[in-house]
Parts: sequence; C-alpha cells; structure tokens
Amino acid sequence: MATSAAPAGALADSLVDRLVPAFRTAADPVQAVRMSAYMRDQFRFLGLPAPARRTLSRAVLDGTPRPAEADCAALALACWDLPEREFQYFATDYLARYADRCSADFLPTVRQLIGTRSWWDTVDPLAVHVVGPLVAADPALRTEMDAWIRSDNLWIARSALLHQLRHRARTDADRLFGYCTLRSGDSDFFIRKAIGWALREYGKTDPAAVRRYVGQSSLAPLSAREALKNL
Repeated sequence: MATSAAPAGALADSLVDRLVPAFRTAADPVQAVRMSAYMRDQFRFLGLPAPARRTLSRAVLDGTPRPAEADCAALALACWDLPEREFQYFATDYLARYADRCSADFLPTVRQLIGTRSWWDTVDPLAVHVVGPLVAADPALRTEMDAWIRSDNLWIARSALLHQLRHRARTDADRLFGYCTLRSGDSDFFIRKAIGWALREYGKTDPAAVRRYVGQSSLAPLSAREALKNL
C-alpha cells in the first residue's frame, strides 16, 4: 500500500528544527561582532565562518530527501524570518543546490527574498544560482527580467544584470548589453559594479563583443574598468 505524501511544509519544519540548534550551539560571539561590522552592522550574526557553517549544514541535511518546490519556498521563507544572517546563507545555499526542483512559478518567491533583508551577500548568489537557472530553464521568464532591470529597487535591478553570469555561450548578449545600457547612467555603486562584473564574465566567452560594446557605450568609469579588467 502506498504511503501518503508528507504534508506541505513538513520537510522545511524538520530542517529548521535541526538547523537552529546546530547553528546556535556553534555560535562564536566574538566572531559575530566582527562579521556584523563587516556588513555595516545591518544584520545579526552567530559568528560562524563559512567552512564551519558548511560543515554544520551538511550534517543538518544528512539523510534528508530532495525537496519539492513548496519545500524550497517554505524553508527559505522560514530562514528569512530568523534573525541571524547565517540562516539566510543556509537557505541561499539550499536554493542554489535545488534550483532544478523549482519551476517558473518559484520566481516571485525569489524576488521576495531578494527584496527583503537585501545586501550583496544573499542577493548575488540568488541572482546567479537561482534566478539564472530558472530563466535558462524557461526562457519565457526573460520578460520578467526585462521588468526587473527597470525596477526602482537596486537589488532587483542588480539581479537582472547578474542572472546570466554563468550562462556563458547561452547568454542572451543583446539583453545583457541592453540592460547595461539601460542602467549605465545609474549612480549607485552596486549597479555600476554589477554592469562591469556581468560584462567581464561574458568577456570570457566573447571578448571581442565586450570590447566593442564598451568602446561604443557611455559606461561609468567603474563599469568600464571592471568590464575590461581581464581583456
């Protein structure tokens, strides 16, 4: 006789029940102060260096099943509600690992995460390792990226700029260059840096196209310098 599926949210609840005591028991208050200061005191930290956090994360995940899309959403939202930043890192890593379990319908959840408790440390991996694979799997989502690049929220716009960072030969170059042009007059450091980063990465695939684009565009010096750094 077949067993019934686990109720929605059960996997996320189980993971959080394992995650919270594992991380908090290993907290280092001295390191937490340093980590918070590095992030301009915007977030509370437990003080877990990345190697220790990843080791603990592997133990938390040991023996757990592959999630469904609903599990990914429930886990991420639960971690975003926890006060210490390491829990958001756990969720970000989890979503990157299981992005292939999610459909186009997951994009609004990712947008919510990007737009909440926003800083580069969670926004960039979500953009590159979650949004990027979702768009690659369903090119119809490119129209959503066309809306994101025009967002007044700099982190949403930055995510649109960065989402193709690992697409390499599959990069929609016209969109990449168009996005960079659209935001080229933006004065925000994180937008200017993202433009340069996105172009520099695509330069590994088509350096001539990037050189040509930069030469013909009116990019901010920071963006142009970053774009041509390795060319």
